[in-house]
Amino acid sequence: MVEIVFLAPLIAGFLVFFMPKSLGRQLLVGTGAVHLLLSLILWQTKPSALLGEYFAVTPEGMLSLLVISLLFFLISIYTVSYLKESNLQSETMFTGFMLLFLSTMTMVTLSDHLMVLWIAIEATTLASAPLIYTYRSSASLEATWKYVIICSVGIAMALLGSVFITLSMDVAGLDSALSFSALTQVAEKMDPLWLKVGFVFILVGYGTKMGLAPMHTWLPDAHSEAPSPASALLSGVLLNCAYLGIFKINKIMHAAGLADFSGTILMVFGLMSILAAATFILKQNEYKRMLAYSSIENMGIIAFGTGIGGIGIYGAVICMIHHSLIKSSLFLSSGNILLGYGNRLIENTGDMVKRMPKTFVAFFSGFAGIAGFPPLGIFIGELFIIVGAFRAGHYLFAGIFIFTLCVIFAGFANQVMKMSFNSSSEQAGEFKEKASMVWPQYILLLTSLVLCFFMPDTLYQTIVDAVTAIGGGLK
Repeated sequence: MVEIVFLAPLIAGFLVFFMPKSLGRQLLVGTGAVHLLLSLILWQTKPSALLGEYFAVTPEGMLSLLVISLLFFLISIYTVSYLKESNLQSETMFTGFMLLFLSTMTMVTLSDHLMVLWIAIEATTLASAPLIYTYRSSASLEATWKYVIICSVGIAMALLGSVFITLSMDVAGLDSALSFSALTQVAEKMDPLWLKVGFVFILVGYGTKMGLAPMHTWLPDAHSEAPSPASALLSGVLLNCAYLGIFKINKIMHAAGLADFSGTILMVFGLMSILAAATFILKQNEYKRMLAYSSIENMGIIAFGTGIGGIGIYGAVICMIHHSLIKSSLFLSSGNILLGYGNRLIENTGDMVKRMPKTFVAFFSGFAGIAGFPPLGIFIGELFIIVGAFRAGHYLFAGIFIFTLCVIFAGFANQVMKMSFNSSSEQAGEFKEKASMVWPQYILLLTSLVLCFFMPDTLYQTIVDAVTAIGGGLK
């Protein structure tokens, strides 16, 4: 049962390559619906995997899987209409690789083995790279190669880090399986020096895929050049998969009593990412790149909160969930804007409130959510992180964190106001705001809003179980 959740989109992805476009679109949405249903069943029943040494249902994995499944289903509905409007020449390839991308991301969430996780994260690179090159332009080619090369170097470092983790067992004379559950149980006996070295390499490796500075340089190009449905998946889902790898390794560090070491490094990388995003958002002139730098900021927030520990970890997970929902909505809305204006420049995208009112509501609401307006989800998560930082005595880090968030808000708000209300010489085209190209964004935003005020007990318990494993919680 567990394995079928990633095998189903894998098979569907290969089938799409041999189907007409119309059938491929139907299979894309159908597979998304089936995947969501299977994920919900998995969440409720928590069955054992057929290959129990390599795959398992874990709280942190299920959180990521539920987000992936819901996002993909809604994005697939949007994609069908997007494909009709954009007339992509390589539509079959795009649809097929979207399904393969879903399969590899699902495998990441269900992996419970050090090397299987590495294989799955590397597979996400191979499955998503063709999506970035969809438009076949020189800029998309450059972005694709930058993505593949930088992320492959990062993944190679993560592989080396995984070797150091196994070396920490050999030095200590331990004989244990390489599953995360087994490694966590023997973590106290592992050699701390090699365990620290392994964590640093894995953090840099998976942090490259997560978009942490200074390894983030691939992300703005890739997210801006990819078609909007792909950008929504890259930002809303792929980055979470990389964070999941870091989260699982951090569980081992916590079990080994090295949480202070790993936490300090995570806080430093988190703040560096937020500062990098603040620097570029202030002067950004393309809205898709602006959203990409916002993703770098939010990944920094999540890393920073995870490093703080305690209530900060809970805040980080809350930010992760709401960032995925809101940022995916923003990237889908950016697809409408690009189709309507035919331009990615902010200065050429004015008066959206009148020209594209439905998209404006989704885009401006997404901005309010991602900017951390109270009492929305990002605000709640950031508040928990700030409280956690003060509780832990990290007053300087907390001050830097708050200051950079204010700077980013100012820069982001300035650009969104220009897009929404300023007059522009560029005229919106004949693009019609179809319901299927607007309501997926509304559902994503509504889901985020509802979770701010009501969270099902099962979801809350899943979050608590996940963060408790690395010393997190609301106390």
